[in-house]
Amino acid sequence: MGLEAKTIGRWLLVLFLAAGLRLAAQENPLGDVHTAEPPAPRAPKDTRPVIEGTDNIVRSAASSPASNIRVDVNLVLVPMTVTDPLNRLVTGLERTNFAIFDNNQPQTIKTFATQDAPLSIGIVFDLSGSMDSKFLRARKALSEFLRTCNPQDEFFVVGFNDRPAVIVDYTSEVDDVEARMVMLKTQNRTALIDAVYLGVSKLKTSKYQRKALLVISDGGDNRSRYTDGELQRAVRESEVQIYSIGIFDMFAPTTEEREGPELLRSISEATGGRVFPVVDLQDLSDVAQKISQELRNEYVIGYSPTDNRRDGQWRKVKVRLMPPPGLPSLTVHNREGYYAPSQ
Repeated sequence: MGLEAKTIGRWLLVLFLAAGLRLAAQENPLGDVHTAEPPAPRAPKDTRPVIEGTDNIVRSAASSPASNIRVDVNLVLVPMTVTDPLNRLVTGLERTNFAIFDNNQPQTIKTFATQDAPLSIGIVFDLSGSMDSKFLRARKALSEFLRTCNPQDEFFVVGFNDRPAVIVDYTSEVDDVEARMVMLKTQNRTALIDAVYLGVSKLKTSKYQRKALLVISDGGDNRSRYTDGELQRAVRESEVQIYSIGIFDMFAPTTEEREGPELLRSISEATGGRVFPVVDLQDLSDVAQKISQELRNEYVIGYSPTDNRRDGQWRKVKVRLMPPPGLPSLTVHNREGYYAPSQ
């Protein structure tokens, strides 16, 4: 073969390789994918004067399941549940059975509702190594909870061990959640605070104004980047009611696990929700169904604060119950307060 033919052959080979590289670059779907972990979101301050205490917002204001409720800036809405000394749900109370106070000042009740309406529910599910022996029953309890919810509810699941992640995005199909949960396994440590923070943040993009978070965990935090104080602030500023199922060990071996019940109690009760401790795993499904029932049976009170200053300050809310004669002492569960608008 002559020199000229060899030269032409080399040039053809170069052109062929170059064309192949360009084609591969065009077909590579990972070319623009970045795998670096994004920074954790910080919750912006929500200054709307709306309390979604026990997870709900005025049900009578929702004329359709998909309505995105917007409340008059001067109307504060306080959802709540009522229980008896045996921790049983009390329904059927009337407007006259309630009195409400804003920073210790009595307020006039303008609206009163008990109607059910769809809500957005975030599930925060512990997948750390200590949940290994409890995982199957906890997963079954989650299924029981979702199957007793309103069919129009939407929900997502945040799973966590060393770090949290959204493992099921917004859906109304329980089968979607169950199929994903079957594929998971427990391992590593517990970033509980980060997971709750992620759940609260994600609920800002929910379809419905009514929002709730269900936390299923067996102990305290030993891995989070956020602090307890940062989480408490985010919870206070949110419109989310938090319920927790605490699968606590009677003899917790670590400080973090011993502090777990108090952590869940503080963030839940601040929003008008509650913690349900579970010692016997057989009770998990019953507890999950009870929480679902509470979310379906709330009272919602609306009032216009006599203090209408837009000072961005924390306002404490107190509800006083005046039950009908013959009933035992009852307990009201409602959000602790709200931030007034700042402008």
